[in-house]
Amino acid sequence: MVKSKKVAIWATCIAGILIFVLVGATVFYGNYLLNKIDKVEIDKENVGITEEVEEKLSQYDDKITNIALFGIDAEDGGVGRSDSIIIATLDFHNKKLKLTSIMRDSYVDIDGYGTDKINHAYAFGGAELAIKTLNQNFNLNIEDFVAVNFTTMPKIIDKIGGITVDITSEEVSYIQGIESAGTYNLTGDQALDYSRIRYATGGDYVRTERQRTVLTKIFEKILAMNPTKYPGLLSEVLPMVKTNFNSAEILELGTEVLSMGVASLEQERFPLDGYCEGKMIDGIYYLTFDKDATVNQLHEYIFEDKKIWE
Repeated sequence: MVKSKKVAIWATCIAGILIFVLVGATVFYGNYLLNKIDKVEIDKENVGITEEVEEKLSQYDDKITNIALFGIDAEDGGVGRSDSIIIATLDFHNKKLKLTSIMRDSYVDIDGYGTDKINHAYAFGGAELAIKTLNQNFNLNIEDFVAVNFTTMPKIIDKIGGITVDITSEEVSYIQGIESAGTYNLTGDQALDYSRIRYATGGDYVRTERQRTVLTKIFEKILAMNPTKYPGLLSEVLPMVKTNFNSAEILELGTEVLSMGVASLEQERFPLDGYCEGKMIDGIYYLTFDKDATVNQLHEYIFEDKKIWE
């Protein structure tokens, strides 16, 4: 393939966690691949961005792009809850890619449904309501999303030949085919088991870390692949993806991302320790948190690139 004819394609796939794929392809073949994505329309006037937030964050319009990433746990054909909620930040000013997990049990306001766990928003109203819930509770300006069902993750990981992960002694019993602690090249099904572990030490806090670990390993594996294998991989993966991006937007975003030359991902999870606690409310477990502090910390991390944990 002639280098001058290549374009960068940003194909974003989330499989309970997410995959970021940077691909080189011709414009014609690139659009052919991108047309395989399940395009979902959302009303950007109804995603909960207030004039106050829009004005406050306008200074970052050409520096920061945030995309909501949803890992959906649902049977085929069902809507399901977003059991993985990640904000992907493309920081063009600092040339960084960040993944920010939002704890799925976070107790938030969901427009039209009262207070509930944040992961229920997707089940109640799909991607549009899930984005609106993020924006309204964390004063964000997200307009776009990518979603993939958890059940597709094994297929994606198997397509890239598995991912290498360190398994602790406490995690062994939760992963099929693993009998002792160590470093393993996990199959798709094993990686799904790993990302779903919830009852080992650390609970849901460490669970989100495992999800980001899987995403990072997928990202690294794809970057190390021979680019000639990308079209075949994408042809299989893209039909599993739901997004409101159109082909032109993905191509433009991909060009910008590739120009940053980023080879790694930064990760964080919110709410932070010390600013949240689990509570039983009407017999159901929720993660309550200090909203003002969390919004401030989240904004410092995403928009100002501050290491808020120090």
